[in-house]
Amino acid sequence: MSSAAALERRDVDNEHVGRRVERREDDAYLRASATYTDDIRHDGTVQLAFVRSSHAHATVDEIDVGPALAIDGVVAAYTWADIADSPSPGVLPIRTGSLERNVPGHPVLAIDRVRYHGQPVAAVVATGPYIAADAVDAVSVTYTPKTPVLDPVTAPDEDAPNVHDGVPDNVIARTGRGDPTATDRAFDCADHVTSITLENNRLIPNALEPRVAQARYDTVRDRFTVELASQSVHGHRRKLAETLGVPSRKLRVIAPSVGGGFGHKGHHHPGEAMAAWAARDLGRPVKWTATRRENYLEGAHGRDHHTEAAIALAADGRIRGLRVDTIANVGAYGLGGSAAMSGWYGSLLSSEYAIPAIHCATRGVFTNTCPIHSYRGAGRPEAIYVTERLVDAAAHELGFDPVTIRRHNLIPSDAFPYETAIGTTYDSGNYEPALDRALDGIEYDRLREAGRNRADGRLRGVGVACYTESTGGGHESAVVRLEPDGHVDVAVGTHSHGQGHETTYAQLVADVMERPLANVSVNEGDTTATPTGTGTFGSRSAVVGGNAVVSCAETVLDDARSLAADILGVDAVTLSYREGHFAADDESISLADLAARSYAWNAPDGVEPGFRTATSYAPDGTAYTFGTHAVEVAIEPDTGALDIVRYVAVDDCGRRINPTLVEGQVHGGVAQGLGQARSERTVYDESGRLATDRMLAYALPRSIDVPRIETEHTVTPAPGNELGVKGIGEAGTIAAPPALVNAVVDALADRGVRHVDMPVTDECIHQTIQSSD
Repeated sequence: MSSAAALERRDVDNEHVGRRVERREDDAYLRASATYTDDIRHDGTVQLAFVRSSHAHATVDEIDVGPALAIDGVVAAYTWADIADSPSPGVLPIRTGSLERNVPGHPVLAIDRVRYHGQPVAAVVATGPYIAADAVDAVSVTYTPKTPVLDPVTAPDEDAPNVHDGVPDNVIARTGRGDPTATDRAFDCADHVTSITLENNRLIPNALEPRVAQARYDTVRDRFTVELASQSVHGHRRKLAETLGVPSRKLRVIAPSVGGGFGHKGHHHPGEAMAAWAARDLGRPVKWTATRRENYLEGAHGRDHHTEAAIALAADGRIRGLRVDTIANVGAYGLGGSAAMSGWYGSLLSSEYAIPAIHCATRGVFTNTCPIHSYRGAGRPEAIYVTERLVDAAAHELGFDPVTIRRHNLIPSDAFPYETAIGTTYDSGNYEPALDRALDGIEYDRLREAGRNRADGRLRGVGVACYTESTGGGHESAVVRLEPDGHVDVAVGTHSHGQGHETTYAQLVADVMERPLANVSVNEGDTTATPTGTGTFGSRSAVVGGNAVVSCAETVLDDARSLAADILGVDAVTLSYREGHFAADDESISLADLAARSYAWNAPDGVEPGFRTATSYAPDGTAYTFGTHAVEVAIEPDTGALDIVRYVAVDDCGRRINPTLVEGQVHGGVAQGLGQARSERTVYDESGRLATDRMLAYALPRSIDVPRIETEHTVTPAPGNELGVKGIGEAGTIAAPPALVNAVVDALADRGVRHVDMPVTDECIHQTIQSSD
């Protein structure tokens, strides 16, 4: 039976897909019985801590670890010289294929020079965290400061300091997407051109759990075991192996419960590599737990795009072309593929619109700041923000309602698959119903009739943002087998750190095999116990991991059917199957009985114990989620105080496996998106020191800052995978920032305001109002 046929059945009691099944993993979290990496205790464990640079850019003249080693309880102290004397390369891997120049990766400890505030310079190991902290303070480092380059916009200037000697203009990647000639023609023929300058503010990821690792080294087997907070244990194993200079088979990586990721835990950092290196050097377990401040200083930041953009239109509001020039801050080092990541974002600049010509030029530049990497959305929020702000700005200049100009340019539902002018092919879409539901939900027509000025004196505005999101890339591996008692074991190469895989994967498998949820176990996060996979990021797990487990479950059931047919002496196609039993005429056999027989010494040839099945699944193309979010705001003109009155999110992620989990992902994404739009901003002072280096200085949204989020949905199945599902994890971070900024600008439009940069704080609004009077 095919995936679609198996999962479309609606006549069995144990059917779960499409229903609001409670998350099975929550009980452990709510009862504080979940085990995080920092909770794990190994005998003889010592604590690793880092001496970090107090400068943004300097040469390291001398490091004196002697005073630290003199402290009772200090086990070791390391500098780059120790790493260099070992067989390990000691440098985090960087993908250089699409880069203009070969540049060094991030060293575990600084080599002669520091390039950002907080870069690890030396490491100490002690019997406890407080002794390790004292040892860090005791290490003496002598620097010769160098002038830092902090502004990515001026970093390519001829007189700007060089972050790396091999990159004289600080530009590590130049990317062009689309057709510049066609775009020039579109602008030459346009009736109207709207231009805008945008900043997509730098953000600091704030998962509940900071980065953490525990490493052990088995001297007999020459093998590492590293427990850490990871979104991709197999990816971390590969990168750790490169940094340590050992084959991947010498590493076992385990991610127990993980307190959130947001991209921040999907890549490699010095902490876990240094812990593993020290564990081998000392022959005892080594633990490293980042403080919140360390996470801010060196944990990789997100966004930080600076864009000049223009949109060309005909007099009737038809979009003729889009031209975008972006400088993307890479920070001081590339991490994995981060240096090339800036070139990806242009792929979604068409948003939901039929735009005949687009060209996007992007430069990724080095600065003396913390490295940038993927943060929830990873290029999608940056692209949609550009287009949705441009469309709104053009509507105001031309005198169109912002919704009218959007509706006028939507890609028709019968045009899919649709190749955009930037070269991206959207698999499916039906944009207008989602737009209509969002408008109905926010009561758009009523708000427009009521006007911006109300009796209470507050200025009212409504903002709309349409979006598309690419989801489900790459391949994923899964293994499904039956225990002798018929219990179903599922192992997947993804990792759940809040997504709810233990629930959704179980729902999928339970429906294919018509078994209760309690009869399905899901395992992730261990390179020894799970098949080699890609991991969880980029809204991919349901699309790729979900289809992988279903494919395996179907094969298990088919193999069990074949054995049942042999035992019952009938043709397999004549067997019926229902709720764990195969039947033919008056005879039947249970799945549990078949599982037990598959483990027997006299099992038929070719029958795998437990009908174990492994697969690697890749969808037929990318699945594109889409939707429309709408926001109503009210502003106190005397103070700039902003109230988000209502927020409506309408999203289409194809078939919804668990509506509650989908809505939870939307809620979380919107909260993060509103945090970027309203309050979050990373600030470096003139010397390059991080000013927002702790939660008291970095304005995360609080519960009172997030409005009630009203969620609705449409369903347009993805044609490129058997389940018809699309990802949803990043939709809120994509749509919320432009929707809110559009609403604020709309509220201030009568005062001549055409744009405000994020974060749109009350102070920012007050200053904008004052300058417009």
